[in-house]
Amino acid sequence: MKNRFAFQPRYFFFWLVFFELCRGLFLGYQHQAAAQLSVAELLGSLGYGLRLDASAAAYVCLIPFLLFVIGSLFPKLHLQRLLTGYSAIIGIVLAVLVTADLELYRVWGFRLDDTPIQYLNSPQEMAASAGSAPIGLLLLLLLGLLGAGTYLYKVVVGRLAPLPAWFGRGRAALASLLYAVLLVVPLRGGTQQIPVNQSDVYFSNVAFANHAALNAPWNMISALVLRAAEQPIQPFMPDSTARRLVAGLYPLAVGAPARTDSSALVLNEARPNVLFIILESFTSKFVGSVGGEKGVTPNLDSLARTGILFNNIFAAGDRSQKGLVSLLSGYPNQPTTSIIKFPRKTEHLPHLGRSLAAVGYRSHYYYGGELAFANMRSYLQAGGYEKFTERADFAAADQNSKWGAHDGVLFDRILGDLRQQPEPFFVTAFTLSSHEPFEVPMKPHFPGTDEVALFRNSVYYTDYTLGKFLQEAKKQPWYAHTLLVLVADHGHQQPGNSSNQSPDKFRIPLLLAGGALRPEARGRVVNSLGSQTDVAATLLHQLQLPAKAFVWSRDLLAAHNPPFVYYCFNNGFGTVSPQGTITFDNVSRHVWDRYGAPPTSQLQLGQAMEQVSLEDFARK
Repeated sequence: MKNRFAFQPRYFFFWLVFFELCRGLFLGYQHQAAAQLSVAELLGSLGYGLRLDASAAAYVCLIPFLLFVIGSLFPKLHLQRLLTGYSAIIGIVLAVLVTADLELYRVWGFRLDDTPIQYLNSPQEMAASAGSAPIGLLLLLLLGLLGAGTYLYKVVVGRLAPLPAWFGRGRAALASLLYAVLLVVPLRGGTQQIPVNQSDVYFSNVAFANHAALNAPWNMISALVLRAAEQPIQPFMPDSTARRLVAGLYPLAVGAPARTDSSALVLNEARPNVLFIILESFTSKFVGSVGGEKGVTPNLDSLARTGILFNNIFAAGDRSQKGLVSLLSGYPNQPTTSIIKFPRKTEHLPHLGRSLAAVGYRSHYYYGGELAFANMRSYLQAGGYEKFTERADFAAADQNSKWGAHDGVLFDRILGDLRQQPEPFFVTAFTLSSHEPFEVPMKPHFPGTDEVALFRNSVYYTDYTLGKFLQEAKKQPWYAHTLLVLVADHGHQQPGNSSNQSPDKFRIPLLLAGGALRPEARGRVVNSLGSQTDVAATLLHQLQLPAKAFVWSRDLLAAHNPPFVYYCFNNGFGTVSPQGTITFDNVSRHVWDRYGAPPTSQLQLGQAMEQVSLEDFARK
C-alpha cells in the first residue's frame, strides 16, 4: 500500500505528467509544423513549457490539497470519494479544452484563450466555424486522452491509504497544510520576483516553438482574467465619423491614402548602426534641455547640444511595457489594458527589429532586470531580436538593484559587447535604476531623503553612467557610424505631484545623436508636437526604409504634420494641441481637465482616436 503522506506529491506529479502528455498530443496533431523544428527547438518547447505545466498543475491541486487538510481532521469526510470525483470532473474539462485547442490552433494560429467565449452568444456562427473540423478524429483523441489519463491516475496516484493509527490527526493536517503551502512555488513558476507568464516560455524566433510551449488551459484562464479587467468603452460617434477624423492624423490606420510630405535626411550614411536607449521614467521635468530642472541630467543636456532635440514629445501611456510597444512598434496604448499582455496580438504588430533585420541589421536587447516582467520577452521575441541579455546573465555580485543590475553595470556590459558586435547593429538598451525605490549605488548628489529627492538622485545616477558610457563609446570605431536614439519609456508624476492625467506627467525627452548625424543637423531643436508612437516612422524614414506597416506612427521630421498628440491613462485619455490639453474620463464620460483653450473639436478627435485604436486592438 502506498504511503498516505506521499499522496499529495503523487497527485501533483500526476497532473504535471498529464499536461506533458497533452503537449505531446499537440505536437503530434500539429506534426507538419513540429517537423520543421530543430531538435533543440523541440526540446526547448518541452523544457520551457514545463514551468507553465507546473503552474497549471499547482492550480488544479489547490482544492484537493485543502480538502486533504480538512479530511485529516475529520475522518467522516469521504475524502477518497471527493478527490476521485473532483479529479474526474477536472480531467474531463481539461481534456475537452486540450482537444478543442488542437483544431483551434490549426485554424486560428494561436493557442486556446478567451476568444471562443466571444461566440457563446452566437451558436450558429460557432457551429459554422467548427463545420470543417474533423469531429470524429477529435472525439477519438478526446477518448484516448481520457483513457490515458485514467490509467495514469491509477498508476501514479492510486487509492488513498488510511492514516496510521500512531499518527495524530492534528499532525497529519499540519503535514497536509505544509504541502499546500509549498504549492506557491510551482504556482508562481518558481521563486523569482515576477510570477510566471507567457514570456517565460517564449524562447525562440520560431513562433510555433513558442506556441507549443504554452499550456492551453493555463493560457485560457490567463486570458479570461485579463479580459475581466477590461472595461468595454461605448462608442462616442458613428464609426464612419471616427475613421474620417482619424484619417487626418493617421490615414494608413483607416485605409486612407498616405499623405505625401517632405522630410530632410539628417544622416551621413544609409545604414548606420542604431543604438536605441530607453530611459526609465525620464520625465521632462528633470531634463534641463527641454525646460526641466537644471543640473539633473548634465550629460543628456550636453549631448542635446550636438544632436537633434525634440522638446515637445509625450509618452503614449504611463507604464514601461506600454512605452516599449509604442516606441518599437509605433502602436497606441489602451486605457484599461495593454496589448503586450496578449502575445497572440503582439505577434501581429510591426516591429523595428524585424524591419531592420530585413535589411541586414544584427540585433541585441539589453535589460538589467527580468524580461518576464509584464510579458516583455514574448513581445521582444516576436520582434525578432537575435540575442537577449537580462538579469540572469549578470553575475550575482552585479545584480546590485532590487530590480537586477544597475545601469552602470548594464552600460559596462554593452560597451564590452559592442567591440565584437557585427555591424550594422540594432542594439536596444532599457535602463532601470531610475525606477522605484530609487536606490542607486552612489553618494547622493542632491540633498534630501524624500521620494522626490531619491528620484532626482536616481535620474542623476543614470545620466552619470550614460555619460561615462558615451565618453568611452566615442573612442570606439563603431561610434562614428552609429545613430543614438535616447527616449524615455514614460514620464512621472514627480516632481510636482502631477495628477494621473496631467500632460506634465506624460511629457518626455527624445534625442537623436551620435557620429552618424550630418554636421549641419547637429544642434537642431524640433518644437513640433509628437508622440512616442512617432519614433518608429521617424527612424525608418531616416534609414530610407518603408514604414507603411507602422500605421499609427508619423515622421517627426516631416514638414506638415498636424500638431496633435493622443495619450492614455487609466480608463481615460488626453489630447494635446497648440491650443491646450483636454483630458477625458471614460467612466463618467466627462472631461477631466482643460489646460489652455482647446476647442471642442479636439475632444472629438481624441474620442475618435480612442474608438478607432481600440477597434484595431480588438481585431489583432
